[in-house]
Amino acid sequence: MPAIAALALACLAVHLAARWLVAADPGHLVPARDAPLIAGLIAGGLPLVLLLARQALRGEFGSDLLAGLSITTAAIQGEYLAGLIVVLMLSGGETLESFAMRQASSVLRALAKRVPRTAHRKTTDGQSDIPLEEIQTGDELVVLPHEVCPVDGTVLDGRGSMDESYLTGEPYQMPKAPGALVLSGALNGTAALRIRADRLPVDSRYAKIMSVMRDAEQRRPSLRRLADQLGAWYTPLAVAIALAAWIASGDATRFLAVLVVATPCPLLIAIPVAILGGISLAARRGIIIRDPSVLERIDQCRVAIFDKTGTLTYGRPRLTECVLAPGSALAEGPVLRLAAALEQYSKHPLADAVLRGARERGLTIPEATEVREPPGHGLTGRVEGYDVEVTGRTKLLARRGVSPETLPAQAAGLECVLVIDGVFAAVLRFRDEPRRDSKPFLDHLPRHHFERVLLVSGDREIEARHLASVVGIREVYADQTPEQKLELVRKETARAQTLYMGDGINDAPALTAATVGIAFGQGDVTAEAAGAVLLESSLQRVDELLHIGHRMRTIAMQSALGGMGLSLVGMLLAASGHLAPVAGAISQEVIDVLAVLNALRVAHRPRNLDDLHRDQEISA
Repeated sequence: MPAIAALALACLAVHLAARWLVAADPGHLVPARDAPLIAGLIAGGLPLVLLLARQALRGEFGSDLLAGLSITTAAIQGEYLAGLIVVLMLSGGETLESFAMRQASSVLRALAKRVPRTAHRKTTDGQSDIPLEEIQTGDELVVLPHEVCPVDGTVLDGRGSMDESYLTGEPYQMPKAPGALVLSGALNGTAALRIRADRLPVDSRYAKIMSVMRDAEQRRPSLRRLADQLGAWYTPLAVAIALAAWIASGDATRFLAVLVVATPCPLLIAIPVAILGGISLAARRGIIIRDPSVLERIDQCRVAIFDKTGTLTYGRPRLTECVLAPGSALAEGPVLRLAAALEQYSKHPLADAVLRGARERGLTIPEATEVREPPGHGLTGRVEGYDVEVTGRTKLLARRGVSPETLPAQAAGLECVLVIDGVFAAVLRFRDEPRRDSKPFLDHLPRHHFERVLLVSGDREIEARHLASVVGIREVYADQTPEQKLELVRKETARAQTLYMGDGINDAPALTAATVGIAFGQGDVTAEAAGAVLLESSLQRVDELLHIGHRMRTIAMQSALGGMGLSLVGMLLAASGHLAPVAGAISQEVIDVLAVLNALRVAHRPRNLDDLHRDQEISA
């Protein structure tokens, strides 16, 4: 198809140049200007007509078939320019659709590209680089700073952290120390880690996600495009009118006249123009449309499915509470100052949250000395004459003389325990806070005719349900693996059209299986799996995309149905002998211009793009 589209475009350019030369020099033969059109119809139109004929024999009838009949009719009637334009529209549309499908399947290439090709195996002489296929269970490997972990395994030596958010849905950098589990596909932090391979690479968590993704690609839901839906009834109707006119009058010219008027240019031109206008408007709003059919389908979605971390939340912990020990001699401010003094020397994922919490409260952070982090214990040091330790609940309770009753009951979210001079002083609690626009956006969704909203997260049940209660979601699915997310989305999509929003590799299969997938941020794998990518992680942009899709579909339907309605009037006039083929062709061109001009309105910014902002102002 790309070659046919390029050929048709070249022939059209040569024809236009020839028309200019003929107009400049009337001595040239006028038929010479039609030679490129005839060549284009033979070289490009004939293969298309043969292809459409084979589809018709298989019982596949759509707007493309009528285009094939129009090409044939135009060639017979000598309307070579109209015929070549139909060739260009048909082949160009097929080329764009094929490109979109190739882009959608490239998610597997992005997944494969993320996995390292080699691993560093520990040897008696140091270490050697080996291909991933040579890794055996029990091998000792070294994961260098900022490398992707090649296998599932256990840390033998080293202390650091890994970003597992893409794989597990957990929002934080996960600390790693001897005995900690590591997952393939996780991004290592700043410290080198020596690990033991517990599984072969082909059995790793990342390999399973790739397998699920491959299966999702092969079972991508089959969706009919808008032009095909309309063409399914328009094409048989047009052919039936043309045949009836021929049979009733005995005049084959009426058959040709009806088909010329019936050329489905509102379908082949106006709808693509509307879609391109929607893509252009979305791009200006920071929304990249990877699959143009997203704009056709998003207005039909009735079930919204959200990932939690980084989608409805910001994806970073925040200090929310400081629970002091009963009878504590220190108030919250001094306790937090002491904790922040130690955490400024830590790479723990909660350290930054402690520091930000102290600064937000206007506290000055003192210097700490003798800062240490011995294996099996927390972070210790001396601050302003106090021996201070920041540790975990489990580590503290493992010590002799410390009972569970000493500490407050464990709550949802993450926490760390502060010990001052050997005595429990406070528990610091953290949460991944919901986005400021999460609840207003979810409250706004019924205006877009969504009937159900689901929260699907790899995070713990208590965390997922807490967020759901805050933002107003009733259906919650927590502790979900990528396979479980995929199965859930497939089940929901079988009942109604679904919109899925996520931002991690663990969301990629679900993004592919949903009717419409929207990715937050610019992660390569997630972006490849989604039909639309938001360059700015904002639910306001999702609302704008919903408005753009609704407006695009409305205007496209106006152009297509309005154009076909006028064409139907022309077909009836042609069938009754009141419209000759040439006049019918001119009439159809006028109809096409009107349909395209209406479709161009999509590219202009609609007034209702700010509806969510207005809703937020009213609720405030």
